[in-house]
Amino acid sequence: MRIGVVVNPIAGMGGRVGLKGTDGKVEEARALGADPRAPDRARRAFEALADADDAEPHDILTWGGSMGADDARAAGLDPTVLGYPEEAETSSADTARAAEAFVEAGVDLVVFVGGDGTAADVAEAVGTDVPILGAPAGVKVYSSVFAVSPEDAAAVATTFERTERREVMDIDEDDYREGEVHPELRAVAVVPVADDVQSSKQLGGGTVDALAAGVADDVRASPEKTYVLGPGSTVGAVKSELGFEGSPIGVDVWRDGEVVSLDATEAEILDALAEENVILVSPIGGQGFVFGRGNPQLSPAVVRRCDVEIVASRSKLDDVGELRVDTDDPELDEELRGWTRVRVGRFERRMMRIV
Repeated sequence: MRIGVVVNPIAGMGGRVGLKGTDGKVEEARALGADPRAPDRARRAFEALADADDAEPHDILTWGGSMGADDARAAGLDPTVLGYPEEAETSSADTARAAEAFVEAGVDLVVFVGGDGTAADVAEAVGTDVPILGAPAGVKVYSSVFAVSPEDAAAVATTFERTERREVMDIDEDDYREGEVHPELRAVAVVPVADDVQSSKQLGGGTVDALAAGVADDVRASPEKTYVLGPGSTVGAVKSELGFEGSPIGVDVWRDGEVVSLDATEAEILDALAEENVILVSPIGGQGFVFGRGNPQLSPAVVRRCDVEIVASRSKLDDVGELRVDTDDPELDEELRGWTRVRVGRFERRMMRIV
């Protein structure tokens, strides 16, 4: 099998510093101390491809430098390099050129490492002539063309037997930063069929009034604890019950009746943590991700210092079936997996499995 792999090296940089994405914000992200997320995710995917290559050789094609070749070689692969980015700062045009070159070279699959913007660039360049698959490295990841993790992307890429048409969605990041989420269809792509390819992200979710009231009561009853309140409408209802207007797509920190940090970055969250800390987070509707989609501020360093309480409406849990994590730390992901209690009402909880 011939697999073309292209990496967007700046994808996801804005997440942990609270920028909600990287579109038009690369320099600001760097000024805030952001580290590239995509190269590490790419290396994980390439390492899994290298392991798969030991069992059955595959022809790996990449774009040059930070857009694939560097990470492939670091993983022990010897890829065929079809071209290089035109400038030191890569662009969406480079991604499109790479995808087009892969198609001309007759690849069986185009794998990309990035987020929704990268997915749109690749899908628009490839059309429906060749299947595509994303190794997630962005902040939002709304589209249903991504594997659950970089390792899953490699596994699906080397084993899939059939494909189906799926939607590539993206949102305006400036609107997103203002709390407005309006996903738009950017393309239709052909994608491998596998259990480890995620569904599209849903925005609805049923009533949460009783749930929010019960959680808020417990928060007020624990003034000694620092609460890290994740994004989304479910946790947003808890913030409203506590009496403040939180950042709808950001992370807020609350302790002893006061907002400690609003729309906090990873560094600000770590600074705010005390002896007893709780992350309050809700899984993403349609996908079931607790960590790793839309909340990169909740980094492994943050998660390891906190207890985790998951809250969700019954309808959301019925829809997702099971929960997922993708924290950028495989060891932490493994620690989080297993059965957990999810709060679904003022007092009620449901057992759910994190896979």
